[in-house]
Amino acid sequence: MDTQVNPAAGAGAGGGDRLAVAVLAQYRTATTEQMHRLLAPEVRIEQTRRRLAKLREEGLIDRITLPQAGRTRVWFTTDYGAEIASEWPELHGWRPTRLGADPTAARLRAGHALTVTETGLAFVTDARRCGDTCQPLDWIPEVHHPLGGGEAVIPDALLYYRRRLGEGAGEGAMLRAFVEVDRATMGPERLAAKIHAYERLFNYVPVTVGRPRTGVREPVEVGWRRRYPVFPRLLFVLSGTGPAGVENRLTALTASARLTGAGFRASVPILAASLTDLLRDGPSAALWRSVTTPEQQVRWTDPQSD
Repeated sequence: MDTQVNPAAGAGAGGGDRLAVAVLAQYRTATTEQMHRLLAPEVRIEQTRRRLAKLREEGLIDRITLPQAGRTRVWFTTDYGAEIASEWPELHGWRPTRLGADPTAARLRAGHALTVTETGLAFVTDARRCGDTCQPLDWIPEVHHPLGGGEAVIPDALLYYRRRLGEGAGEGAMLRAFVEVDRATMGPERLAAKIHAYERLFNYVPVTVGRPRTGVREPVEVGWRRRYPVFPRLLFVLSGTGPAGVENRLTALTASARLTGAGFRASVPILAASLTDLLRDGPSAALWRSVTTPEQQVRWTDPQSD
């Protein structure tokens, strides 16, 4: 990401308030505890509660209370807050979703959205612990990637993560990943079919409308290169099921990946891990399974072929 709000900016200057609204706008929903861990885990949670209450009084955010799970409070931006946030450079290209500020919509999507937020929080927290760089706004849910004809690939999140090379070594490698968070609400085959959607994106060449024919064959450029120097790796985070369910889903993913083209398989690491392992060990320490060779365990930060 090119521009970030400094999380340490004083509330008096509006930095902390602005980051809170930006995070809620981008993440869609988050609990009080998740907001605290994203924004300012070094202070007492009461300060985060006061900030959220103030932003609610100002009409920028609102909340619902889930009847289960100890009456958890879930926060989201209002239409007013989303309109303001959409003008900020750190949310360049972001647009509010339809019904984004509707309490009923927030309640119905809370289960999946909060799991996606928790997954992003795992990467942000891990980066802080490892000395890497992954700011709260480097986790971007639901980024639209068109495939033409009104179709699109929309990952649960796009992740930007910069590795630390070491003392005095300068900036480390930028890692990018498409992240799919599965809560076992669909069958393994439907989950595995997503791999073919990403292969289509890997090969998709946009049609340029209105360009005059010159008789010269112009080089073909796949659409994703307009956004990324390297196609992002593909991470499947599996939750909502036990070890046997994880193995069933990994088997389906492996079968699907083996039907893709050799170029896609060679260029795009496809990895899977359970959310339980990520929350326990951190994404960088957790052992991920390679979908193409499931007997192989790797780190998600291992080098990627270009």
